[in-house]
Amino acid sequence: MEQNPSPVTPPPASGDWPAQAADLVVNTVDAVRRRTTGTILTIARVTVFGLLAVVLGLVVATMLLVMLIRLLDVILPSSVWLPYLVLGLASLIGGLLLFRRRHPSGNTNRT
Repeated sequence: MEQNPSPVTPPPASGDWPAQAADLVVNTVDAVRRRTTGTILTIARVTVFGLLAVVLGLVVATMLLVMLIRLLDVILPSSVWLPYLVLGLASLIGGLLLFRRRHPSGNTNRT
């Protein structure tokens, strides 16, 4: 029993051996190209689309933050310092909660 079966079928004993040799070369080149170029193209696509998603996410997050500050500025009865204070306190509380959860309570191994 073979451990690593080859995708190329062995040529028949009789026949057109130049065509068989050409088919063998073409099949080998296709297999090498599929394993090298295909993998590189997949990695490149993931990288490009990932960077695009990160950039668009940052733009959307910035626009939402500006919209939230303007909305709070209209709703709250003061100058713009109060929306900054509200959002700053919300960010501080959120950051403290995340900082507190960095190590689960049962995990005492801090390396």
